[in-house]
Amino acid sequence: MRVFSDSNSQPEAIAIMAADPDHLLRSDDAPPTLLLLPVRNTVLFPGVVLPVTVTRKKSIKLVRKAYAADKLLGVVAQRSPDADEPTTEELHPVGTLARILKLLEQPDGQVTIILQGQVRFTIEEQLSFTPLLTARVSYFAEVALNPDIPGEFGLLQALREAATKVLELTPEIPMEARAMLDGIQSPAFLTHFLSSNVQLDLPAKQKLLELADPEQQARQLLEALLSQAELLEIKQDIRSKTHTGIDAQQREYFLRQQLKTLQDELGQEGPDEDVHRLRARAETKKWPESVALHFKKEMEKLARTNPMAPDYSVSMNYVEFLLDLPWGEYTKDKFNLKQTKKILDADHFGLEKVKERILEYIAVLKLKQDLKAPILCLYGPPGVGKTSLGRSIAAAMGRKYIRMSLGGVRDEAEIRGHRKTYVGAMPGRIIAQIKKSGSSNPVIILDEIDKVSSDFRGDPSSALLEVLDPEQNATFTDNYLEVEYDLSKVLFIATANSLDTIQPALRDRMEIIDLTGYTQEEKVQIARKHLWPKQLKDHGLGEAEVKITDAALHRVADDYTRESGVRGLERKLAAVTRNLARRKAGKEPLPAVMEPAEIRKILGAAIFDRDQYQDNDTAGVVTGLAWTSVGGDILFVESLLSRGRGKLTLSGQLGDVMKESAITALSYLRSRADEIGIDYRLFEQYDLHIHFPEGAVPKDGPSAGIAIFTSMASAFTQRRIRPRLAMTGEITLRGKVLPVGGIKEKLLAARRAGMKDIILCPKNRKDIEEIQEDYLKGLTIHYADRVDDVLRVALLDELVPHPQKLPVRDEPVPAVGPSVEVQ
Repeated sequence: MRVFSDSNSQPEAIAIMAADPDHLLRSDDAPPTLLLLPVRNTVLFPGVVLPVTVTRKKSIKLVRKAYAADKLLGVVAQRSPDADEPTTEELHPVGTLARILKLLEQPDGQVTIILQGQVRFTIEEQLSFTPLLTARVSYFAEVALNPDIPGEFGLLQALREAATKVLELTPEIPMEARAMLDGIQSPAFLTHFLSSNVQLDLPAKQKLLELADPEQQARQLLEALLSQAELLEIKQDIRSKTHTGIDAQQREYFLRQQLKTLQDELGQEGPDEDVHRLRARAETKKWPESVALHFKKEMEKLARTNPMAPDYSVSMNYVEFLLDLPWGEYTKDKFNLKQTKKILDADHFGLEKVKERILEYIAVLKLKQDLKAPILCLYGPPGVGKTSLGRSIAAAMGRKYIRMSLGGVRDEAEIRGHRKTYVGAMPGRIIAQIKKSGSSNPVIILDEIDKVSSDFRGDPSSALLEVLDPEQNATFTDNYLEVEYDLSKVLFIATANSLDTIQPALRDRMEIIDLTGYTQEEKVQIARKHLWPKQLKDHGLGEAEVKITDAALHRVADDYTRESGVRGLERKLAAVTRNLARRKAGKEPLPAVMEPAEIRKILGAAIFDRDQYQDNDTAGVVTGLAWTSVGGDILFVESLLSRGRGKLTLSGQLGDVMKESAITALSYLRSRADEIGIDYRLFEQYDLHIHFPEGAVPKDGPSAGIAIFTSMASAFTQRRIRPRLAMTGEITLRGKVLPVGGIKEKLLAARRAGMKDIILCPKNRKDIEEIQEDYLKGLTIHYADRVDDVLRVALLDELVPHPQKLPVRDEPVPAVGPSVEVQ
């Protein structure tokens, strides 16, 4: 049985005949006006019984009305299956009067009816379109072939033989069909039955229905049957010659063709529709000509590929990915420099270098309208706002924001992707994120670029060389994509905590912007403007309910955190606001203003204790300045002489560079002993011990060179050190003072410790000029080009109140050679 539907559904089967085809309705007894039921992809012939599933609401109403009346309606094939409510102009002019033998209501609201064709008709005039389609019709005078006429009898026999041959060559048709064919006695029904079941498309079958001359109709039908039988014979001949059955590929092909036919009848999209849809999408793409040509070749390959083959899904995914990429699609940049600066200032306190660089880039882009995006690298300790700064930049420029975490990435394919020939191939993360953003000019944050590592799978740092080179990334090629993609409009911003682990070639391609960390003063401002209001809001408190003083914020930053950024500070403020939230929930009174004493009650005793200046009159104690990952700090250098044989002892967990600085300082001091006023015999008769307090903390670097030298000179001369004096600088064997880094952090630490005078190398003057004047109030900067200049500032003329007596023996002491002991 073959089931047809007025919707897009078309299950496959064979038509059945009427139980009594000779007792059909005559044209004289048929009504002159009919309700017309449009059907898709089928033609109903007189005498043939077909089930039809009705899905359209209008057609369901029509069927129910006809079934409640005389059970008669007209079945007409649509010219186009896409029309939902066709008029008579959109229907074929010839249809078949049908009787509804049975009506079945389906649970999903659809209706299935069993129709028996009665007599053919021609539509003369459409009478109504709404609510139901009705028309005036004229009926065919049904004339059949006469078996008594030899020519017509031979034509009938030829039809039976051709049909029998088709049945024999088609093993899929059951044997009962042969008995059904032999049981047909009516010449007219034989013609209609075979016409209904012959393998012809709808226009050919409709043409058979419209033929009024029975002989002409029979001849065209015979021609179709013979053509079908010939095709079947060819297939049978191929089978017999090869002595093999249809192989797997042929079998899949034939099954696919059958599935395609079913999909056409059901109205579902098949592979051809997918290909057509993809080509339609390609017409709207703004890609380069080379990419368009590549896409065309891939589509031709896809169209040739068997949809059942494994490569089909690979090719389909690839062309869809090509279409999903935003070729030539850009977001419009915002060129309002004042608004951009306002956004950056509102989101981040300080970071003036970064903000200025971004404003410069936007200004040039505004003037030139086309600029290769620079590759910026924000370098600094954790928690200073490197990642969040990228989000603010994207918002200020009106671009899409993408964050890519590179920490722990070891596979080169993470950047460049896999070739699509591999199973489970994927594009690289750069191209994948571009697709996700829907824009070809986003802001991409390459977070933790210094954490990229390499192993046997490749070196991701090398893969990033092309991505982060402004001269090359306009033609970046992803292994999966296979064609060039322009990344020159993308603003890449990398973040790193250390530059040492970044590949030198990769570091050379980036513009390094140093974020040195926040000073205590800056942390207080950040806490007041951003962190404290945010924590109050997050914990259900209003900004007007509890205020906090700068002194309290200083207390939190100084006593409870030790970092360059503000993450720890935010956690401590969160602890404070949680305590306030608990009080509010318990209906306890809240302090109107948070003072340092209240902070101590909530957070407990101070965790960290910064060194403060210790005013003492002991010779050999000098205050140095140190840089740490959490900011600047002061560092004491202590020198002590004891009777011995000229041995040098270093303690305080020092690194190699610091030990070498001490040896260099001692060597230069011995060479200038007479000029400084030191008896040379002291170096042979006394041991020198240099100690750096906080021995559990590792210390290294050359910046304590002049502090060590001054400490030695003070110990050997027993002269006092200028009160509240700190110094930093490297020393050479010729007595030169060299510049060092971290000046901003060191000076702020000195200011917090109560220092008044600072000794620096003249080449560090440029660092002083970049520090705000407010941070330098109360400090006097002394620039020393040589250690002699250092001693002139550091050593006072008077001796310490109780100088250590350093008697010198006249007799020579046997030399023991250079001896250095490190504890």
